[in-house]
Amino acid sequence: GSGQDPPGDRIWRFSGRKRRDSFGMLDGLEEDRSSCSGGVTQLTPTSSSSSSLTLIKTNGQVYTYPDGKAGMATCEMCGMVGVRDAFYSKTKRFCSVSCSRSYSSNSKKASILARLQGKPPTKKAKVLQKPPLITKLAAYAQHQANQQSGVKKIPVEMFDWGRYLGDGDVTGAPVSCFKHVPMGKSWGDISEGVRVEVPNTDSGLPMKVYWIAGIIKLAGFKALLRYEGFDSDSTRDFWLNLCVPDIHPVGWCAAGGKPLVPPQTLLHRFTNWKTFLIKRLTGSKTLPPDFSSKVQESMHFPFKKQMRVEVVDKTHLCRTRVALVEQVIGGRLRLVYEECDDGTDDFWCHMYSPLIHSIGWSRSIGHRFKRSDVSKKLDGQVDAPGQLFAKVKEVDQSGAWFEDGMKLEAIDPLNLSAICVATVRKVLADGYLMIGIDGSEAADGSDWFCYHSTSPSIFPAGFCEINDIELTPPRGYTNLPFRWFEYLKETKSVAAPVNLFNKDVPNHGFRPGMKLEAVDLMEPRLVCVATVTRIVHRLLRIHFDGWEDEYDQWVDCESPDLYPVGWCQLTGYQLQPPAVNADLQSAASKQRKKSQQYKGQKKSESF
Repeated sequence: GSGQDPPGDRIWRFSGRKRRDSFGMLDGLEEDRSSCSGGVTQLTPTSSSSSSLTLIKTNGQVYTYPDGKAGMATCEMCGMVGVRDAFYSKTKRFCSVSCSRSYSSNSKKASILARLQGKPPTKKAKVLQKPPLITKLAAYAQHQANQQSGVKKIPVEMFDWGRYLGDGDVTGAPVSCFKHVPMGKSWGDISEGVRVEVPNTDSGLPMKVYWIAGIIKLAGFKALLRYEGFDSDSTRDFWLNLCVPDIHPVGWCAAGGKPLVPPQTLLHRFTNWKTFLIKRLTGSKTLPPDFSSKVQESMHFPFKKQMRVEVVDKTHLCRTRVALVEQVIGGRLRLVYEECDDGTDDFWCHMYSPLIHSIGWSRSIGHRFKRSDVSKKLDGQVDAPGQLFAKVKEVDQSGAWFEDGMKLEAIDPLNLSAICVATVRKVLADGYLMIGIDGSEAADGSDWFCYHSTSPSIFPAGFCEINDIELTPPRGYTNLPFRWFEYLKETKSVAAPVNLFNKDVPNHGFRPGMKLEAVDLMEPRLVCVATVTRIVHRLLRIHFDGWEDEYDQWVDCESPDLYPVGWCQLTGYQLQPPAVNADLQSAASKQRKKSQQYKGQKKSESF
């Protein structure tokens, strides 16, 4: 509203220049197509004369309410449908004084309106009447469900984030924190105050109509919205996922001939809705015009069914196996290990997970690999193209580098709530290392785990102490409290040089207390309601709501296993609600012992 339009923003002009629409109706909405770049669209009126402000008619043209419905009226000037009692004067022909005045001062417009509404003197015109649109969302959700019917569904009440977030005292991590999710890189400046057109659930009308709402608060993909006109009254605020198909930029109704009708509850508050909206919307922002097409585009994933990949063998962490992509949901892959005939031996991970690689990767870096007896690919099976996988940073191994036997601290892949004393067991090519957790290694090295040297899950000796994190000493180690200096002397070993570790800390935007949807990496099929409880540089402590702290997991801020609030709803993935039954939980924790499988107690089955 500073009089300066932000560069690159697209501007809707309520201009004096008119276009005739298919009815010969004067259309006050002119669209400036000068640019269509990202960012939020600014709404600016460029003229204030009332004759040019016919922007918001009830459906972009004039809407006539089906006959025989008592108690409703259509304004003969602006076409707004409303409760007859709220209309102006005895005749109830207009929604406001100004419409009544404009009508009498503008005979040309009046005659056009009269013609459109089938009044004499002209012959009856056809009234535009559309059946109520069944929400696209229902069809979309059904489509997702059909696609996903192969997944073993856990019958849970659809968890309602809206109720859980309350009226916005709980914060959700912003979408821009998650670069790997749909819209993660193009969320732009969608923020509080942005206006959108959404279905009006309080119209009292039998057909689908829309109204304008403003964003009060954001939590991931979800927005707490308030219909325009409620001002500071928060009693009717509602949560919606901004990426569902039925949320639109302001101006969409006018452009597409859809009814824009204020909620019944508000009808008594204002007499002239048109002037009210124009005043309200001037200088405010709305979604970019290509928002919904961007959402659709960002939901296409390059991995396809029957693609072959190499993935960690969950029963022997030290090696990889060939697996086939069986399902892709929201960029998460259900992989079925080759040589598994019934499809039950599966592993879930995101397509950018560090645990999956292209065929031939293990051989190229010297990693152990379980050869299968499958001599040739079956019809339809293809090796997933190399460019689909997440890239690791190139490292220079020519100078001082990691060496076998060096000590460090590492997140235990079999117990992600612990950072443990660990050892470099084998240096592979391309910066990869095999790491063993001290005190619990199998003699054959079958639980060594592959971490890249730039992995945010390995740390120099002393990292935990400096950052006030509890370091898990080697199992059976008795010289407690654990001191690195003593331990290195006792084991006649050296600590890996500090400068070899990844010290980048991106400006990730996470804050303690933020809610999100997170994979339970001990049971990676499950995505659960979770909270960030601690942040150490780039490391996040993820707590699963309703579960004891022992289930917490240390996860990197850029992990593809973290998603914004509303991601499950958007992609059609099953979200696990917070645990409520503490007795079941403690029973589960007693059963849950460290096993030689990349997998733990199935939380879901406690419900």
